[in-house]
Amino acid sequence: MARTTDVPGPWGTLPLPRSALPNTGTPDLRDSARFVWWLISRQPWRVARGALIGTLWMGVLMIPPYLLSRAIDDGLRAENPRALFLWVAALVAVTVLNAVLSILRHRTMSLVRMDAAHRTMRVMARHSTVLGSSLSRRVTSGELSTVQASDVLLIAHILTMTGPGVGAVIAYAGVAILLFTMSPPLAAIVVFGVPVLALVVGPLLGRLQARQRTYREHQGVTTALAADIVSGLRVLCGIGGKEHFARRYAERSEALLHQGYRVSETTSWFQAVSSCLPVVFLGVVTWVAARLTVTGQITVGETVAVYAYVAILIVPILFLIEGATGVTQGLVSTRRALRVLALEPPLVGSGRNRPGPAVGADLVDPVSGVTVPAGRATALVSTSPEEASVVADRLCRYTDSDAVWGGIPLRDVELTEVRDRLMLGDNDAYLFAGSLRQVLDPHATRSDDALRAALRVAAALDVLSTMPDGLDSWVEPQGRNLSGGQRQRIRLARSVLADPEVLVLVEPTSAVDTHTEAAIAERLHEARAGRTTVVLGTSPLLLDHADRVVLLVAGEVAAVGTHGELAESRSDYRALALRGADENGEVQA
Repeated sequence: MARTTDVPGPWGTLPLPRSALPNTGTPDLRDSARFVWWLISRQPWRVARGALIGTLWMGVLMIPPYLLSRAIDDGLRAENPRALFLWVAALVAVTVLNAVLSILRHRTMSLVRMDAAHRTMRVMARHSTVLGSSLSRRVTSGELSTVQASDVLLIAHILTMTGPGVGAVIAYAGVAILLFTMSPPLAAIVVFGVPVLALVVGPLLGRLQARQRTYREHQGVTTALAADIVSGLRVLCGIGGKEHFARRYAERSEALLHQGYRVSETTSWFQAVSSCLPVVFLGVVTWVAARLTVTGQITVGETVAVYAYVAILIVPILFLIEGATGVTQGLVSTRRALRVLALEPPLVGSGRNRPGPAVGADLVDPVSGVTVPAGRATALVSTSPEEASVVADRLCRYTDSDAVWGGIPLRDVELTEVRDRLMLGDNDAYLFAGSLRQVLDPHATRSDDALRAALRVAAALDVLSTMPDGLDSWVEPQGRNLSGGQRQRIRLARSVLADPEVLVLVEPTSAVDTHTEAAIAERLHEARAGRTTVVLGTSPLLLDHADRVVLLVAGEVAAVGTHGELAESRSDYRALALRGADENGEVQA
């Protein structure tokens, strides 16, 4: 038996194989600043090394102006070739050292950012597993994809401030001290000039942050709408709703474009001001230094050094401005990620973790009155597909309920056992990227013959024959290189291959033709003989193979019988199962 570990999370622990997940840790979700601090605290030595190397790099940047001034005063002006050679050699050595430090700084900070990005992604993935099926009902796919695709990287970019950001502050202080030894007026200009730059740029940063936050919200909504349209394009074409959704998407895109213009306007002002002010600042300091040289208060070499100091000082200033921009964007992204991480999982268990009943136990949902006898095929037909899905969620414990399994409250049974023995096969179940063999059998425990047998039950052997490498053929994420009917049959084959004690299938043949549906109905009945199977849908071919059919009206049991019995006695059932065969169309209570 594989060893497992309880991985801590904000809302409890999750048992996972020890080899499957590194020690991610428990994030601090109280606010954005604490979450970022948690990312820093998970790699303290690497962050400290980045800060040290960044400081050394910034500090070494300040040495060349001093060496240049000495070369001018002691070498050129004093006409001393030996001194000139020594100072130039020292300048070259410092330049090489600075190049090495720059490489080390970039490498270290890349590792810092990668660790933060991957750690955030692992935390998001772990919490997604805790939320389970409730995630898709509480967070749009567009918002989730935006967080995973771009926000994670922006969050990680905040940690740049721990390296070059710290070095920039120290370098700024060092230059101010060096200038004070040359000329107190110059030092005063530098000391007070940079805060003035920050005061000018600060309001623009606040406005940029607000507009970026609004843009991200619009972006998430638009992305979600696009994903919904693409996933339901075939249905939209069939019911004639394509133009309506196209108009909605055009309206959302136009609104997003407007927000993008607002962000671009603020960004352009911010970049223009942040690029122009340091140059103006350099010009002011250079003019003051030139005036001091004319009056003889500083030497020509010191004037060159002052110019070089201030010119190089632009580097840390730009780092600070860029870092402030990165922090602004990162905090917006952090708040978006925290909204997902702050979601509490639905209460679907009592925490008693009792063992489940013996094999062959009935399932009962008291709310609807549905009883699922063990070892038989039951079909649920409802006037509202959503109501039938709610019953299925209760029977498989994806929502909290009073469902009973073999006389034991389902909420009391240990969740791992529930998931092992009860399976809900949904049409929206995710298809991960990988070979067809991996998609069908993620744990690699079944033989190729068993895989082909499951494909045969799902009438999907033709899918296998059309793929270039058979079971080794590549399947893209969500089966994007497969048609809708092929994806549905692959999902069905995966559920059949799992061979759970209780299998609940939601509309397993809604995307296939009648001939394929007939084959699936017959083969599924044979493959699940003696096993508990529940099918949700109104397909007459599937209903005819069910041992018993339960008709739901307003979410409660209205009638129970065989397909033939209900078709003969209930007009509402005929309207649902026989596609309006009843001319009356009356619905019986």
